[in-house]
Order: sequence, then structure tokens, then C-alpha cells
Amino acid sequence: MDWFNLSADASLGGLFLASFLGATLLPGGSEAVLFALLRAYPEQLSSALLLATLGNTLGGMVSWACGRWLPKWQRLEALPQLERARRWGAPVLLLAWAPLVGDALCIAAGWLRLHWLPCVVFMALGKGARYWVVAQGALLSA
Repeated sequence: MDWFNLSADASLGGLFLASFLGATLLPGGSEAVLFALLRAYPEQLSSALLLATLGNTLGGMVSWACGRWLPKWQRLEALPQLERARRWGAPVLLLAWAPLVGDALCIAAGWLRLHWLPCVVFMALGKGARYWVVAQGALLSA
């Protein structure tokens, strides 16, 4: 990150923003931001993991809220991942980090009116585990 001349604090802020936006329907690659940040500032491991997980979880909860605010009477039975969310409940959000299906799982959980607290816990656990794996890769490749 020296070639960008960014401080660790600015990099952590960018990581939070990238993580938040990456969890919405907007495209983004917060894993690459985490990887680059940890290569430049390995001492920021704890802060980086916390902020990436927090940002990505909050972004996932925005998707959950979008699903929650869709009228229940609306015919959304064709919503991707609806059956998985209906069958497994909040624990299915351990997979909220997964490309393509993660956003749909969050929206489906909201539309099904799954309680927000278990949803946020399972979502954070899954997303945190994914970031931990990415962080280990960044630190081992140093």
C-alpha cells in the first residue's frame, strides 16, 4: 500500500466500505482489499477482521431488510434460495458470504420474516470465517 501512500487508518476505513458494499447487490471484492491491507499492515489483523466482518454483516442486513420490507402478499415464491431459507432458517445464513447465493439468502430470510438477531449472528459467523481464511492466506504469503 506504500505506492498508494495510504495510512493504516485510511486503509481500514476503505476495507469497511468495500466490505459493506460487497455484501449488497453492488459488485465488489472486499477479500482483495483485506488481502492487500494485511500484506501492507499485518499488525492490523484484529482490526481488519473486525471491520471487514462488521461491514459485510451490516451490508448483508441491508439485503435482509430489503427482503423484510417487501410486502408479504407479493408472489415471491420464485425468489432464489427461498426454499433453502425456509427449510434451514437462520443457520442457512452461514452461507451469506457465498458468491451468487449469499445475497439471495439474505433477501429470502428477510422476506420470510426470520428474526433479525439469529440472522445477524449466523451471518457474522459465516462472513467472519471467510475473512479469517483470507487473512491467513495473506499472512502466510508474506
